[in-house]
Amino acid sequence: MMTTATSLPEGCRNPSLKRLMKFVFQPIKYMEDNAKKYGDTFTLFNKSGNHLVYFCNPQALEQIFTADAGHLASGRANRILGFLVGANSLITLDGDRHKQQRQLLAPPFHGDRMRAYGDTISEITQQVIDEWQVGKAFNIRDSMQEISLRVILRVVFGLDEGQRLQELQHLLSSVLDFITSPLMSSSFFFRFLQKDFGAWSPWGWVMAQIRKIDVLIYALIAERRSENDQNRQDILTLMMAARYDDGQPMSDVELRDELMTLLLAGHETTASALTWAFYWIDYLPEVGKQLLNELDSIDKNLELSAILRRSRYAIAKLPYLTAVCQETLRIYPIIMTSFARVVKKPIEIMGYNLPVGTVILPGIYIAHHRESTYPEPNKFKPERFLERQFSPYEYLPFGGGDRRCIGLAFAMYEMKIVLATVLSKYQLSLVDKRPVKPVRRGLTIATPGSMKMRAMLIDKTSV
Repeated sequence: MMTTATSLPEGCRNPSLKRLMKFVFQPIKYMEDNAKKYGDTFTLFNKSGNHLVYFCNPQALEQIFTADAGHLASGRANRILGFLVGANSLITLDGDRHKQQRQLLAPPFHGDRMRAYGDTISEITQQVIDEWQVGKAFNIRDSMQEISLRVILRVVFGLDEGQRLQELQHLLSSVLDFITSPLMSSSFFFRFLQKDFGAWSPWGWVMAQIRKIDVLIYALIAERRSENDQNRQDILTLMMAARYDDGQPMSDVELRDELMTLLLAGHETTASALTWAFYWIDYLPEVGKQLLNELDSIDKNLELSAILRRSRYAIAKLPYLTAVCQETLRIYPIIMTSFARVVKKPIEIMGYNLPVGTVILPGIYIAHHRESTYPEPNKFKPERFLERQFSPYEYLPFGGGDRRCIGLAFAMYEMKIVLATVLSKYQLSLVDKRPVKPVRRGLTIATPGSMKMRAMLIDKTSV
């Protein structure tokens, strides 16, 4: 039974600004230093009294993700993206509204509907990699961002061609690149940088571009409402057909906010994960060799490109390919913590009695580097996912509980199809073979933007 006395784990009492600076500019070191000093559960104390508590222990994470909804709510930290995704986003909603919206959006991301997008993903990937010049260095991240953005515009927005597609692609790419650049990443954490001083100021430029994006999105929504094409299978059309319990459809504003949410959740994160995967596949030749052997073993009598066309789903079920994707997301999870929870009613987690106002941060990075769960945690070893199954409280690259990423199955599926499509044609190699360390890109952890690779055609006769 919970006592009335409150208690918090040991932790850091350094000035908040000093901590924040380290978190922004040295995110991996920030987490590792705290974990080394305090363990996988620690508190960041602040003057307001609403202290931040990191829980990275599987037992604690299970208690958090299964806690009664009345005890925990999403925090203000989750609204840091409100300027982009709006007030009706899954990210910013809480309570019953969040639950209703999540139920409404879930169906398109599962089962046959999701698998039907495989041909589209492979086709877009092929279009992008056809632009590569054999043997010439190129920015691998730029290519992965282009693939992920095109996939979203086709699968989510339902845009195949035309001026609106080109305008949206240009605007979205410009805004997302700018707000995740080293210059602007700090603005997510230092609110004073989010000042609109007109189109010539950095934040003013961002807001102006978002207004232009909104004009295009609302025009697209209006066009879809008027055409009423029942044969469309894009996610926007499916969202427009969905109904709340009272029979009402989503409003234009709700549709706009969820489109931006799906864009944000599926663009930067997928591009980063794919870039990391290609890095590891080349950096560890034994991983690349085993992966190619598995892809080749599907059918010795057909080229892999033919297999891809015949069965995307079979590709997605390959065990070593799946393990490579899982280990990619384990060793450097794109998001270092799951969504924050704020204590609404006193709650006990791992024997600590947390008072109202305490901010709980489920720590993904540290959970993924616990020696007891993942021996040799700093080594890239896909085999660990073939040897055992990890619980959703030990392995959580997409977060957990009612805040778990709604598109996780689609993201994994897209990763596998893109990897298989590229590797059916090219062998990629790093221009610089030195180890790569993660850097901050907005709210995510990614490879340095300068990382380059070369593509060489695979010799089919030697396979």
